Amino acid sequence: VADYVDFYSSLHHATNVGRIFRPDGNPLLPNWSHLPVGYHGRSASIEVSQTDVHRPEGLRMIDGDLEFGPSIALDYELEVGFVVGVGNRGEPVPTTDFTDHVFGVCLVNDWSARDIQSFEYQPLGPFLGKSFHTSISPWITPLAAFDAYRLSPPVPEVDIAGYLQSPDPWALDIDLEVTIESAAMRTGGLEPMIMSNASFADMAWTPDQQLAHLTINGATVRTGDFYASGTVSGPDPGSEGSLLERTLGGTVPLQLPDGTSRTYLFDGDTVVMKGRTHHRGTELPGFDLGEVSGTIVAPRRHHDSEES
Repeated sequence: VADYVDFYSSLHHATNVGRIFRPDGNPLLPNWSHLPVGYHGRSASIEVSQTDVHRPEGLRMIDGDLEFGPSIALDYELEVGFVVGVGNRGEPVPTTDFTDHVFGVCLVNDWSARDIQSFEYQPLGPFLGKSFHTSISPWITPLAAFDAYRLSPPVPEVDIAGYLQSPDPWALDIDLEVTIESAAMRTGGLEPMIMSNASFADMAWTPDQQLAHLTINGATVRTGDFYASGTVSGPDPGSEGSLLERTLGGTVPLQLPDGTSRTYLFDGDTVVMKGRTHHRGTELPGFDLGEVSGTIVAPRRHHDSEES
């Protein structure tokens, strides 16, 4: 992967998260409805599905005290990714030229250490809480395979800038699923627990708008560049694309079939994300996008004492 950008394009996810962190204010920040919010990620940390995910370590605030140690709020994020096939030379890529530049689609789990993230992210945004590992599915489905699975996207709530508009707006109709399986569930032969069922068609900002925004300032994209949609969440309970949302910021534990509970991920937990195209109102058969999976394991090395 040459370069990596991650977006924040689900209205439902942004609203859920905003309500957790700003319960007395507007859940959406002023810019969110006007542009696809994103950040520049770390391409070297993108790993293929089934690669173990080492629990990251970092600084986190616990009961008012700053401590260094393994993340205790490790989360997943359900996303869809796009691989650039043809780059540009600094010229903006309009929404109408999306298919000339993007090669294909895959599934993404952008793992997040919420405790590390929450302490570090102001004012510059995500860094160590995100850059330790991003999992992608091993099969990249060519974009042309999705031609029959386009549908109208949600209508913007405000007037958007001209470069983000399209003469024929579209979204991709992809059904998504997240499951969790603990080590005890595997040992006991228990089925993985479904954590989320969501639709990529609910995303407020679409892939062509994201690429148009990524390049409007003169930034270049190259063959092999990669960008992700941001967490996919739906409007209904059970369609949240992260544990942060499902557990209301870690305050409402979820019960697993093995008798244990989770607010965030334990070592030994395996998260699997699957996707399948869908076309509402027709009998057109869908196809699988494969899956992206990862198992949480211990940190790469342990520290005997706190470091400054």
